[in-house]
Amino acid sequence: MVRTGVWLVGARGSVAVTTMVGTLAARAGLAEPVGCVTELPGLRDAAALPALNDLVFGGHDTSSVPLVKKAHALVGSGVLPAAIVEAVADELHRIEACLRPGTTSIEQVAADVAGFREQHRLDRVVVVNVSSTEPSSDGLPASSRYACGAFTAGCSYVDFTPSLGARHPEAMRLAVHHGLPYAGNDGKTGETLLKSVLAPMFAMRNLRVRSWSGTNLLGGGDGANLADPGANAVKVASKQRVLREILGYEPEGGTRIDYVPDIGDLKTAWDLITFSGFLGTRMRLEFTWHGCDSALAAPLVIDLARLTAAAHSRGISGPLTQLAFFFKDPIGVVPHALPDQWRLLCDWVSGWARETA
Repeated sequence: MVRTGVWLVGARGSVAVTTMVGTLAARAGLAEPVGCVTELPGLRDAAALPALNDLVFGGHDTSSVPLVKKAHALVGSGVLPAAIVEAVADELHRIEACLRPGTTSIEQVAADVAGFREQHRLDRVVVVNVSSTEPSSDGLPASSRYACGAFTAGCSYVDFTPSLGARHPEAMRLAVHHGLPYAGNDGKTGETLLKSVLAPMFAMRNLRVRSWSGTNLLGGGDGANLADPGANAVKVASKQRVLREILGYEPEGGTRIDYVPDIGDLKTAWDLITFSGFLGTRMRLEFTWHGCDSALAAPLVIDLARLTAAAHSRGISGPLTQLAFFFKDPIGVVPHALPDQWRLLCDWVSGWARETA
């Protein structure tokens, strides 16, 4: 048994609470771990991969809303089943004791995470940033302070948002100094996921994409945060990279993100693609994506925590480019087509077994 801590920055938010409730429900047999790719054959038995039963949750948040209250709010918005929240409420109360107020102090982050590891006798801790997207800024932003605090405490780090986080030079320096792995950026759950599947189709069939325009409607806390022009610009830039990387050029059009409070944690994306084929014949493709952001993101957070912990246990350090499958704007020189990213991930994990043998 390898006990692994999952320290969530933004622990009282929708994604974090859905992650915790989902993990508790899955290991109690109340729900299947649908959406967790680490539960697929070939990955779930990977060497050093911590079991769901061995994950222990803690985290930081500037909010003081109790976890159970937030979970009930997610029931009201159709994200979580009421019966499951009731069944895991006592465990959520116990996790509550492991949460700490948000801070901008690197030293305090390191102390909080190290104290959590020692209190629960954990083998290692993965710090996962699921907080609000930050606008670009000079200096050391909060996300990078959390990354620095994680590395100072000897913990790995995952950026599930497009914030600067571990990409700041000071954070990268500390990761190298302590020999720690990190991953990111910006979890791929909706429109960009579809782009990473459809764009390779156009490229492989030698069809010319003339324009690709998308409109995203978001509610909830993420949507409210992205109403800020600075945070919105960071998110849009993260979403746009995939087309340029896969197609080899950037078609006309762009991505728009609008905040619609009434739709809550649900999100809708409308995309229009125009393309030309043989003899210049003009054609078009349209799609609509309706998704529940927290339900799509939570299993990926679990996957990333498990895979990053396994990499740490195997002495792997630096950017985990093999986890590109999970991100809109992955670190490093990596493929951006989803099938290629999947093969990269599976080959990496299967290699662990060969190294162990």
